Amino acid sequence: MDTLQKKILCPSILNLSTDNMREEVEKLDATDMDIYHVDIMDGTFVPNFGMSVRELEMIRRITDAGHHKLVDCHMMVMNPHRYIKRIAEAGADIIYIHPESELIPSATLELIQLEGKKTGLILNPCTSLETVKDMLPITDYVMIMAVNPGFAGREFMPYTRQKFIELDNYRKEKGLNYHLMLDGGATREVIADLYHNCNVEGFVLGKQELFFQQDDYATCIDRIRTF
Repeated sequence: MDTLQKKILCPSILNLSTDNMREEVEKLDATDMDIYHVDIMDGTFVPNFGMSVRELEMIRRITDAGHHKLVDCHMMVMNPHRYIKRIAEAGADIIYIHPESELIPSATLELIQLEGKKTGLILNPCTSLETVKDMLPITDYVMIMAVNPGFAGREFMPYTRQKFIELDNYRKEKGLNYHLMLDGGATREVIADLYHNCNVEGFVLGKQELFFQQDDYATCIDRIRTF
């Protein structure tokens, strides 16, 4: 990219307590955030359980009645092709899969396209560019995990920085237009470095800069835009 794009800010809803999730989502909806990030886990692909389709549907209803934000779904499940239609019907605009979760991940990306949704690939810290580059022409969003997936609040793994650089260079070399996103360890320092030095546009936001802060969500979002 010759000029920096506006940051794509994606609050991770996994950080919210189920006790007052609706109220918190309504507060988020009124801010300058961009995409709700919804983690769905099956306890097999990662050793944890995340959110459900019911919560995805709730977020869709809230933002449809409010500020019409996008919703993404991060599928940390085995064989996600089984659920693509259901996730699409629940209101996800972007559906991310891990290539390791499918025997033929390119077919699952095509399923996502057939549902009229944007495609997303998630690269774990150990996933190489070489294993996914043939799918990048049909990928709208590439998200790199800078932590091992499955739990919130982990610290950024510095060695993953090179992967962002490689994917940005490959995007330029091949004339591709996928968005480059970070999931995990999004501190002020990490966001500023990846945005200004590695052409990373998108950031999944967790407790480091958005949740459990002294300031309200709107103030935090506005501050993150200045990093």
